[in-house]
Amino acid sequence: MIEFDRPDIEEFFRTYAITGFAVDESETHIALSTNLSGKYNIWGLNLPSTYPYPLSYVDQTPAYMKFDPQGRYLLAGFDRDGDENVQMYLLPVNGGALKPLRMHEGRRHYFTALSKDGDRVYYCSDKENHTFLNGYVYHVDTGEESTLYVGEGGSTHLAWVAPDESSFIVLTAYANTYAPAFLHRGDQVTCLTPDPDTVHVVADGDYAGDAFIFTTNYGEDRAYLAQHHLSTGEFRKLWGISDADLGGLAVHEESHTAYVIAHRGVEDRLYAFDMNSEEARPIDSPVSVIEDMKIGKSGTLYILGRSDVDPFNLYRRTPEGEWTKLTNNQVMGMARQQLVQAEVVHFPSFDGLRIEALWFAAHAETANGYTVVWPHGGPQASERRMFRPFFQYLCSRGYNVWAPNFRGSSGYGAAFMKMVEGDWGYGPRLDMVESIEWLIRQGRAHHHRLFLVGGSYGGYMTLLLHGRHADYFEACVDIFGPSNLFTFLNSVPDHWKPMMKQWLGDAEEDRERLTVDSPITYLSGMIKPMFVVQGANDPRVVKAESDQIVQALRDQGTEVDYLVFEDEGHGFMKKANEMAAYRRIVEFLDAHRK
Repeated sequence: MIEFDRPDIEEFFRTYAITGFAVDESETHIALSTNLSGKYNIWGLNLPSTYPYPLSYVDQTPAYMKFDPQGRYLLAGFDRDGDENVQMYLLPVNGGALKPLRMHEGRRHYFTALSKDGDRVYYCSDKENHTFLNGYVYHVDTGEESTLYVGEGGSTHLAWVAPDESSFIVLTAYANTYAPAFLHRGDQVTCLTPDPDTVHVVADGDYAGDAFIFTTNYGEDRAYLAQHHLSTGEFRKLWGISDADLGGLAVHEESHTAYVIAHRGVEDRLYAFDMNSEEARPIDSPVSVIEDMKIGKSGTLYILGRSDVDPFNLYRRTPEGEWTKLTNNQVMGMARQQLVQAEVVHFPSFDGLRIEALWFAAHAETANGYTVVWPHGGPQASERRMFRPFFQYLCSRGYNVWAPNFRGSSGYGAAFMKMVEGDWGYGPRLDMVESIEWLIRQGRAHHHRLFLVGGSYGGYMTLLLHGRHADYFEACVDIFGPSNLFTFLNSVPDHWKPMMKQWLGDAEEDRERLTVDSPITYLSGMIKPMFVVQGANDPRVVKAESDQIVQALRDQGTEVDYLVFEDEGHGFMKKANEMAAYRRIVEFLDAHRK
């Protein structure tokens, strides 16, 4: 009998990511942002063929892509090695060298829309307004550019432009939970909701005739579908679900249908809303988590998604309701049934708050009795039933994975999400501690057989838990996490700064609390072995955050390994780096098992 070695990290991490896509007017060409070559580029599909071919060769991550309606070019944005300073380019629709379109060293260009003839590009940028951003329209043929608006008050993002270019809508972000939208029509500026001073968000939307259809939580805890009449200014709620936040939206005017993604904690649901009858019906989705959704003129729906045992793939749904898988990304050397599906569990936290979590049980034949505790990033995000090669690799190596959605996570309503604002280090930390105690009481995990691994806010939580609750863990891994909230506040990108007071706090007014919540305050409690990973170009959590905690740990004699990637930012964009980091992390965990 022929036997093969069990899959190693290469097999799990050679599943490729797709971070976005674009569909042309004829719906025969699709552009994908993917790392098929090991580094991100734009790849193409010429339907009905689904064999991918390269369109760019710059080895950088596309931030956005849009086909010219006349088929003359593909517009795309790229940063440089994760610095997030996205520059705007054109390239031939069949691929090739990039032609610079809008460039400004050290600044960002966020694409919004193309005119129907493809001659005008609408975008916003921090090039002239570093904190609040401005909106622009640029004429591709003549090179002329006009300023649409000057941002003020909060970080302003040009979000939507009317098909006839008679109006546009700007989101003003004061916080992740406070982002009203404003309709600009001639000299008039109107809030889409009745009162811009009421804390709420506008999540997504689209023009539909003389109305703008959008998702918002204005006046309610859960986000719902609403309408703003462009001529009269009338605001009206259309439809909602009591236990879900409506988010992503795509409108097909010809069939009077709005396709809506409903976020229910760890999973998504897809609905079709009839704009005539104002009734919604559920649609079966091939994935648990929908990352992106677009609608073609034909009424064909395209979604990018993944599930706990299914990597990123692109799917197409005909108007008749038939799904087709357009890409075939899968785990090498593993049948789908050999991968670990997440168990969704709930537990009461220290104050009785109901917390949802995901439990990935180790493969029975390799189980080593150890559990990796994973506080997710964000913090106003959530761990979901989506494929993570790291989780599947851990399970194959015998580790359980525990991922709680502590207070402040998204997908559980506005009130739940706001619980982390101004409280990074108390409530969420105690949710994590109680989650561990619950695991132990349930017999799923054991003291002295726990590891702690987290990235971004999860890296911050890893450091904080290590400093204040080290007895639970054998070793800890921090992946680009803030270590000092004062230096973090001072180093975030300029356009984040208007949101920081509500999100985290003020360095002077909240000095006592920020000191209590800073991991570096508890340096002396960090007595377990540490492994720290950082991208040198990270603009969100700068390298100095990791440098200072590593140096302080070394100075006090704590065992610490430090791995810096010179060509990465806030995350891994190069497959070789990603595999190197997670191989080192698992080797570190293996070395500290008793």
